[in-house]
Amino acid sequence: MAPHIPDFPKALFEELDADKLRRRFLEALLEFQNVERGSIWIKREDGYQCIEATGGEDEERLVGFVVPRDKPSIVGWVIENGRMTIAEPGKDKRHFKEAESGLDVKSTLILCYPLALKNGEVYGAVEIIDTAHAGSRLNLGKEYLELLEEFVAIGSIALGNALAFADQKNETQKLRKILGGLKGERPLVGKSPAFKAALETARNYSRTDYPVLITGESGTGKELFAREIHRLSERKDKPFLVQNVSAIPDTLLESELFGYKKGAFTGADKDKAGLFEAADGGTVFLDEIGDMPLTLQARILRVLQEHEIKPLGGTQTRTVDVRVIAATNRDLTRAIAEGSFREDLFYRVNVLPLPLPPLRERAEDIPELLDYFLSRDAARLCLGPKKFSPEALAALRKRSFPGNVREMENLVRYLLATVSGEAIEAGDIPPASELGCPRQAAPARAGEDTAASAVDLTGHTWESLEHAYALALLEKFKWNVTKAARAAGVNRSTFDSRLRKLGITKE
Repeated sequence: MAPHIPDFPKALFEELDADKLRRRFLEALLEFQNVERGSIWIKREDGYQCIEATGGEDEERLVGFVVPRDKPSIVGWVIENGRMTIAEPGKDKRHFKEAESGLDVKSTLILCYPLALKNGEVYGAVEIIDTAHAGSRLNLGKEYLELLEEFVAIGSIALGNALAFADQKNETQKLRKILGGLKGERPLVGKSPAFKAALETARNYSRTDYPVLITGESGTGKELFAREIHRLSERKDKPFLVQNVSAIPDTLLESELFGYKKGAFTGADKDKAGLFEAADGGTVFLDEIGDMPLTLQARILRVLQEHEIKPLGGTQTRTVDVRVIAATNRDLTRAIAEGSFREDLFYRVNVLPLPLPPLRERAEDIPELLDYFLSRDAARLCLGPKKFSPEALAALRKRSFPGNVREMENLVRYLLATVSGEAIEAGDIPPASELGCPRQAAPARAGEDTAASAVDLTGHTWESLEHAYALALLEKFKWNVTKAARAAGVNRSTFDSRLRKLGITKE
């Protein structure tokens, strides 16, 4: 029994959601013709894609399927010619058999109408499919088909408007992401299971006030996740302040975090509030906490335990209300064993652990991340839109990104600066070594005499070798003693002691 005809277009226009509208549209047409299988297709650059299907267990397999433009197909013919057609799949050469590959029940008769906008532009097609023997269920009476065609025309306009609105909404969301990036507010981009799990954990943590320890490789977005936790928390209207522990000398770090009183040291001509006091009511993000000197770790422990701070040169403690989120790319359990990180502090900051996945574990996010960085930085530089060719995108999906998302961001900036055309091809992408990315040393080949190619060290004394080694480490890590000591595999205090004995100072 056909649906009540006057209610048919009304039911369509009452639904504003594009996904629900196309489902209701298709189901109404199938009910009108008393069949159970149908599909909606839209025109894409590379072919014709199914965006909706119904008819049992096979519908999920068909949604997303693309019929290539250079292959004969019923939907392709209808879209390109803008005319309705009736086809018998077993006899019609236009039928694309691969679309029904693996289906237990094949179509016996297909009624296909074009979908057009109000201006007549055809953007898709709808198939009403009969699977009964000899297509006996479809009503092909002339008046019935003409009436159905009128309602398809009405429904196609409603569906076209809904799809256009959905596309516009997606573009608006994309633009908001880009504008956020231009303001320095990089959004969290990704849909992979590993990324979504980390994001869900961060959102759960935002509902509490406990310390969080974010771990992960360099460039995985630890600060972004910290900002997200703060943004979703009840502290969102209070300050979010960041201190990279390894970015400043140890002697200055304490005064930056805790502040100082006038006269506490030479040059302290007035009182200064530290980071914890300035962030009162908000969140303090301590990046690279694994590099914090042991003497300062004890003071951080007191902040976490007692919520108290004491400025340098001060005698009175002050109570502060801050949430501490810490991050590190170090193995803190190993640092505890080596004596460079306090075990009690580890348990205080690691109340809520948040490990972040490296990019190699979320490869499905690479296209979206590339598109975001490309759009954001092109807009920032007032450049025309650019896009990656399919070959370039395929190459980047296979690329190793040891620097993770940060390395990808730098690569996109390089490509924007060096590629003048609209399309970025695979040949435009430089090897990682040309961009200064870290590479693993190649293993020695079997039978290779490594001693023969080694530097002759016999002309040095033990002290001169140690002096050269320590100096090289300090230069490599820009005179960050903590990092140099970690690279040498010794405690910071041991390394510092050796520097004094060797007479090495920055001056």
